[in-house]
Amino acid sequence: MLHRTYGTFNRLETGAYPNPPEDLLRDVARLLEFTEQEWTSLWLYAVHRDPPYPLHHRSGTEVSRAWQDVVDGLSHMAYLNDQSWRVIAHNEAFAELFPRGEVPENTMRWMALHPEARTVLTDWRERWAPMILPQLRAAVAALPHDRTLAELEADVLADPVSGPLYEAGGRAYIHPDGDVRPLLHTRKGPGWVSLCGAQPLASPRARLMVLVFHPGDRPSPACAPTLHAG
Repeated sequence: MLHRTYGTFNRLETGAYPNPPEDLLRDVARLLEFTEQEWTSLWLYAVHRDPPYPLHHRSGTEVSRAWQDVVDGLSHMAYLNDQSWRVIAHNEAFAELFPRGEVPENTMRWMALHPEARTVLTDWRERWAPMILPQLRAAVAALPHDRTLAELEADVLADPVSGPLYEAGGRAYIHPDGDVRPLLHTRKGPGWVSLCGAQPLASPRARLMVLVFHPGDRPSPACAPTLHAG
């Protein structure tokens, strides 16, 4: 069934197959109809690292309905986006951030391209864009067949403001967790927002974002610094 030499599966199952190839692991997972958790476990036991990509192409685009209850239960601004930054769930506190109370369908598209974002996201060019655009670049590299990301990248490149910033590259940046940035809240006025990110484990690359807003001219006390090698 695996179209491999006799005994291949037994060697893999007993741990006697060092460094099995990616295509073998994928074929085994699909043959046995693995879940994402089983796919991750297979990689951890066989190769001692996480898989390079989800097993199912929709894994990063769907989450349990219970996550809407999760965000509704939070007093801070909160939303859940899929692997392409499409908003899957959000609470009313997050909707209140936007001038018309309308949450954008895609937060990355809004942050990178919408003129409104360049007012709400205070000091957009210096404090937001250098962290937003590298995330898009990293996602496109990781998910080259995602049409939403491909279209978004094309639109960013065509934009007279975001395009040059995107092409210029910049720092390596794949998530905003732990950042503190200036923000102009539609109802609460100017302040600073602490960005807290988490992931639904059953939906690789989906992301829960909680935005803790502090009004005022100065940010809240700094968190522990980001760890660096050295």
